[in-house]
Order: sequence, then structure tokens, then C-alpha cells
Amino acid sequence: MIMFKNNEYQCSMELTLALIGGKWKALILWHLSEKTLRYSELKKTLPKVTPKMLTQQLRELEDSGLVKRFIYTQIPPKVEYSLTQAGKSLLPILDTMCKWGQNYADDNEQIEQRKCEAD
Repeated sequence: MIMFKNNEYQCSMELTLALIGGKWKALILWHLSEKTLRYSELKKTLPKVTPKMLTQQLRELEDSGLVKRFIYTQIPPKVEYSLTQAGKSLLPILDTMCKWGQNYADDNEQIEQRKCEAD
């Protein structure tokens, strides 16, 4: 049993999935791996995410300590997002997931091609 931020998790995998699971969190982390980005830049890299969902996911990642939000005191306000050390520690895992996805797609493409050739 693991306690994290007043939530109880049955195992570390459950906690990990709570932190980076879902459709957008891993992608946000992946895009922030390259450089610090403003909200509008993140929105451009993820055109299918709604503004409400992007804001929610960023807040959750920030609350989890994976993403850092820096607010510049200027008018108009400027906010930038970057990875924390904990967020950066996820990059090898995300890279492995990316490679696995590509291999999986390639393998299934070959299977589909063989099916078509057999027909």
C-alpha cells in the first residue's frame, strides 16, 4: 500500500498511472522534454486537446511535481512550463514507450500485409 497526497494506491504501478496516465499527460511531458514551452506553444503541439483539458492536465502535472510553472510578472502575463527533475526522470520511460508503440505498429502492419497477400 502506498500513500501519496492523501490518496491510497494498491501498488506503485497504480500510482505511476495516476501520475502520467490518460491521453494527454505523457504527451505533454514528451513535448516539454525538448524545451520550455508556453501554454500557446503546448496547445499548438497538441491541437486535439481542449483548452480546459490542457489546463487541467498541466495543473495535475504541476501538483504532482513533474512540471514546473513559471509566471513572469509582466503585462500581459507570460507563463512557461518546463520539466522538474522528477519529470525529467520519466524521459527514459517515455522514450521506451515511444519505441514500443512504433515497434507494435510496425509489427501489426506486417501482419496486415501478410493477410492481404494471402487473400
